[in-house]
Amino acid sequence: MKQYVIDQLRESDFLKLEDYLNHKCEAGELPGIYWIPVPKSLLEKTQLDHLHCQPFYFAVNLDLNTICFELLIRTRSRLRCACIQYASQKQRDYILDYADGLFEKLNLMT
Repeated sequence: MKQYVIDQLRESDFLKLEDYLNHKCEAGELPGIYWIPVPKSLLEKTQLDHLHCQPFYFAVNLDLNTICFELLIRTRSRLRCACIQYASQKQRDYILDYADGLFEKLNLMT
């Protein structure tokens, strides 16, 4: 799995991230998993064509020491489909900007 990983989180960073993600994002069924929607303007042609698979997300996995931003764009309605694919360059940039912006917004690891 391709991921953007930030490790060696301090406990205070973990707590701020957890609080933010719990209040601002859709939580997954497993603890520490969050779903971040991908803006429709960033979807690839196949993803736009698959109306029944929309919306699309990338997953964030938070644990005590690490936060991982998955670079896989997926739907929550299916496990396998041609529209589930690794992030395009513009989607990848969005994910990295989201991650970096989150750390900046929460004043983490400064």
